[in-house]
Amino acid sequence: MKIIPALDIIDGKCVRLYKGDYNQKTEYKLSPLEVAKSYEEAGLKHLHLVDLDGAKAGEVVNWEVVQSLCSQTQLAIDFGGGAKTTQHLERLFELGVKQVTVGSMAVQDPEQVAEWIKTFGAERLILGADVLDGSIRTKGWTEDSGLQIGEFLRNWLDKGFKYVICTDVSKDGAFQGPSTDLYREIITTFPQVRLIASGGVTELSDLPDLQAIGCHGAIVGKALYENRITVEELSSLSF
Repeated sequence: MKIIPALDIIDGKCVRLYKGDYNQKTEYKLSPLEVAKSYEEAGLKHLHLVDLDGAKAGEVVNWEVVQSLCSQTQLAIDFGGGAKTTQHLERLFELGVKQVTVGSMAVQDPEQVAEWIKTFGAERLILGADVLDGSIRTKGWTEDSGLQIGEFLRNWLDKGFKYVICTDVSKDGAFQGPSTDLYREIITTFPQVRLIASGGVTELSDLPDLQAIGCHGAIVGKALYENRITVEELSSLSF
């Protein structure tokens, strides 16, 4: 299982939201590059980078952060937040992003997303499934799509997606533990999925639990910032 630290960005700064609420954010002093370098120096290989401004605005905003992290680290970066056009994806890949997460667009413009799978390949794309009370959320979690997670996943896995980041919005940043039951149900229903768990990881023991149910990866965010889990502890894990 991949261990993937997260960086959420607003106004070029590292932040964390509470349950996806932009009005309940915590801002951290270190720059995104300083944080990313600390992960790399500890031996971690991956990074989940989220442009929260972009997710809300509907277009990528924090381009300078993307460029600095891609050019000054060797981390394998997956990016989410506002990638809405083919030009956005092309630029992100040119800068060095390894994968782009597609969430709101999979609801708003499915024909375009299906074309991206053909153009860029399923290995370079991740389906973002942000869920609250069983329903897919869009636009930085601010809108309810009305789609249930099961039908959403079935549709897109049939169309070629392999990787899925599933975030339970009710757990994100809340230190309540991950939605293990939800992830187990998804993996059981769709055994072909490479599921990346996101939201709620609170302590180190959560990670072996996610690995045991078959998660392909696990994203760790606020628990790192708040020192509930240390970078050294993460880097010592082997799955």
